[in-house]
Amino acid sequence: MSTLVHIKSPPVRSFQFPRSLHIKNPKHSFSFTTNNTPIKMTSFHRPNAVPSLPGTVSEAIALIQSSPPTWQSALLSNVVIFVLGSPILVSGLSLSGIGAAFLLGTLTWRAFGPSGFLLVATYFVIGTAVTKVKMAQKEAQGVAEKRKGRRGPGSVIGSSAAGCVCAFMSIYGVGGEAFSQLWQLGFVASFCTKLSDTVSSEIGKAYGKTTYLVTTLKVVPRGTEGAVSVEGTFAGILASIILAFVGCLMGKINALEAVICVIASQIANLGESIIGAVLQEKDGFRWLNNDAVNVINISLGSILAVLMQAVLKN
Repeated sequence: MSTLVHIKSPPVRSFQFPRSLHIKNPKHSFSFTTNNTPIKMTSFHRPNAVPSLPGTVSEAIALIQSSPPTWQSALLSNVVIFVLGSPILVSGLSLSGIGAAFLLGTLTWRAFGPSGFLLVATYFVIGTAVTKVKMAQKEAQGVAEKRKGRRGPGSVIGSSAAGCVCAFMSIYGVGGEAFSQLWQLGFVASFCTKLSDTVSSEIGKAYGKTTYLVTTLKVVPRGTEGAVSVEGTFAGILASIILAFVGCLMGKINALEAVICVIASQIANLGESIIGAVLQEKDGFRWLNNDAVNVINISLGSILAVLMQAVLKN
């Protein structure tokens, strides 16, 4: 006879997943949801991930386009421009001259933005081009610029000193809103003055048929300090008109101020020629080299433009 044995066990308790489950660790974060729907991953995060290249480029472009310009945007913009424009820069500047030009470019961008930088770039391109005109002839006559026209830091500083002063005045708001336009005018006038001087000198040495000492109108050899020629003078006036037009086109000055820049530049250049004829290379004035005369010349052009505008306003 068999015996049937019944064994009772406690009922199995049911287990139910929570409606949501979130798992974290220092590197990953997952979230699962159960609501009669398939489990899915809703978040994945890597805090130490390297930013994507497109994102970095976008941030750099946004920084360059900062308005008003910042020191960071000015520095980055000049790095990009100087790298891309290095073939042109090395043709017109020595290595130390490029360093000085970089500082000038950064200051200009910070003070007057891309339009101010473009004005200085226009000055540099035209000035470098005319310096190279008939270089072999100038070298043979002993009137060419040193290093085949590649200018050093002294020339860069001497050519931009007044413009740098105007840039600093603008950055730090000297004189307030009433003077902000005057600093821009002085900046443009200084470079109009210097470009006119450079073009008149280089074209005069290349094509001037007859050169006259400005104080006596005596005929003197090309390249004589204080000498002027008809060809060089007209070329210099045209150069100042072109650069003033660029300044007007870029919105730095208006039409009347462009005329002021041209007039001031010619008065300053006449003064520079007189200084060259009377004082330069004379005993007691050996310190008065071309770079020092450049500072006087562009400062005079800048100051005259500002004074003329102030008089016209009143």
